[in-house]
Amino acid sequence: MSAFGDAPVGDRAIREHVEVVIVGSGAAGAAAGRALARAGARVLVLEEGPQVAPEGFVADSFGAMAQLYRDAGAAVARGPLLIPIIQGRCVGGSTVFNGAICWRLPRDVWERWCAADPALAEALPFDAIERALDEIERDLGVAPTDPAIAGRKNDLMARGAAALGLEGRPIRRNVRGCEGLGRCLQGCPRGHKRSMDASFLPEARAAGARLFAGCRVDRVLTRAGRAVGVRGVTAWGGRFEVEATRAVVLAASAVQTPSLLRRSDILHGPVGDGFCAHPGVSVGGRFDEPVRMWEGATQGYEVIGLRGEGLKFEALGFGAEILAMRLPGVGAELARGVATLEQWAEWGAAVRAEARGTVRPSRAGSTVRYALGDGDLAKVRRGVRVLGELLFAAGAREVSIGVHGWPERIADPSALARFEADGPRDARAYAMAVTHMFGTCRMGSDPRTSVVRPDFRHHAVDALFVADSSVFPSNTGVNPQNAILALATLCAGRVAAR
Repeated sequence: MSAFGDAPVGDRAIREHVEVVIVGSGAAGAAAGRALARAGARVLVLEEGPQVAPEGFVADSFGAMAQLYRDAGAAVARGPLLIPIIQGRCVGGSTVFNGAICWRLPRDVWERWCAADPALAEALPFDAIERALDEIERDLGVAPTDPAIAGRKNDLMARGAAALGLEGRPIRRNVRGCEGLGRCLQGCPRGHKRSMDASFLPEARAAGARLFAGCRVDRVLTRAGRAVGVRGVTAWGGRFEVEATRAVVLAASAVQTPSLLRRSDILHGPVGDGFCAHPGVSVGGRFDEPVRMWEGATQGYEVIGLRGEGLKFEALGFGAEILAMRLPGVGAELARGVATLEQWAEWGAAVRAEARGTVRPSRAGSTVRYALGDGDLAKVRRGVRVLGELLFAAGAREVSIGVHGWPERIADPSALARFEADGPRDARAYAMAVTHMFGTCRMGSDPRTSVVRPDFRHHAVDALFVADSSVFPSNTGVNPQNAILALATLCAGRVAAR
């Protein structure tokens, strides 16, 4: 397949007629496409970014961002603090370069959704979600990280968790034959990660679906209150239009889907409101021994003992060039740090924040506005403290918390408790990033407070479905990839039943 998938290359106009058109080829689009193609529907999946083969993935982190990430990794949520938003723009979406972390939708999260809207319990029974996940995990080879390829950074986090008495475990990952190359965030060059470009999308095509890459959808087309197709522009400047006789399925993410709806003048309900996420912070630690955090399973161990507080901790693994940027100091001090680069580990905390923001289309694409509240910042401070304590418990000699106004290097573990109590209440003091986003087209039974029905159908436009994490009523507190796959599979079942 070329960089444009099955799409005809050239600047001439493209017109296609299918039963179902799916916008987006990440977790949601791939799962919906596979399920619908297997059900016998004539399916076309549209992806804005390129198709990149494993041998084409570049090794350096910045090159990977330019190749695979939306806006080369420079997209941000705007507020008191500019928070980078990490999203894919390639065939397979963010599954191509995420850490391969697999979580089921926690039952307590589903129960909170159903308590707020009992109609969800009937439309999305938990056992149906679990059955979908059983199949997904089997097909993706989901299993705990193999100790043989975990790498030192993951072993050290396990040591720190045991020393502190915090529950932890090897991360369950969607990989087969992983060699511990540490390249998940740049795309696996051996194709061992079962990302959507290497799994569900080829399976969808084998069942008859087609995939057009390099096709940016600008508008959902409607006629007499019904979605009838989409139109947009190709990477080589041609226009395209796709007519869909059965359904239009949006699977473009919690940022791009609401922007597309608004650009299409489909403004029913709180579309683009309710943006929620898992902002993440990280702390580095220097050990006496070599760690070489860029080797081994990219993310192979997690600490889950504080999930009830809205915190989950993960070992991180990224290129040496990114780690060097994280080291404290400048000039000669930074040079000394780089000389000890292999001794540093970086671990992160995902925060289940309560903040809600907005997404709106803009000339540059989408504008996200998002501001953490006082309670969220309290979780951030606790997350930084626990990360530092985990590193010290694992044997680190010093930690770098990277918070403005606090020492760049901390060698006394007791300083971390003081940080949690007295650390900055201003978000601008922190460095964070967002990788999981939800809630901007949330599902519900009340059309005044939701965008789609509990069966994924749009409240106001017939034959229009939303399959991605924008339908989630809240964030989940855990990595959402497999929950997205499961709900998108259920969405496809509703489309197929029409």
